[in-house]
Amino acid sequence: MLATLRKALWLFGLAVFLLVIFLPGYIKLQESRVKNRRTEEKFRKMAVENYLLQEELRRVQSDPIYQEKLARDKMGVVRKGEIPVKIFSEKKR
Repeated sequence: MLATLRKALWLFGLAVFLLVIFLPGYIKLQESRVKNRRTEEKFRKMAVENYLLQEELRRVQSDPIYQEKLARDKMGVVRKGEIPVKIFSEKKR
């Protein structure tokens, strides 16, 4: 009986010792995996955003219809002979 109790205590002590030794490393590993997943997701989002910006840059450089649309919308450019008309909403008055 005493021998079995002693073996059980040794096994319990060994288990606690191993837990104390390996638990911090395991926790750090899990945190690193979570951080890695977040970084990969951020990378994917940035790759998509980069692709969209590259497409817009290509259109700005080579598509005259898109250039005209941007000039009209962003800078208020009008063609010769056109009269610019500004429409104000009721909320701004």
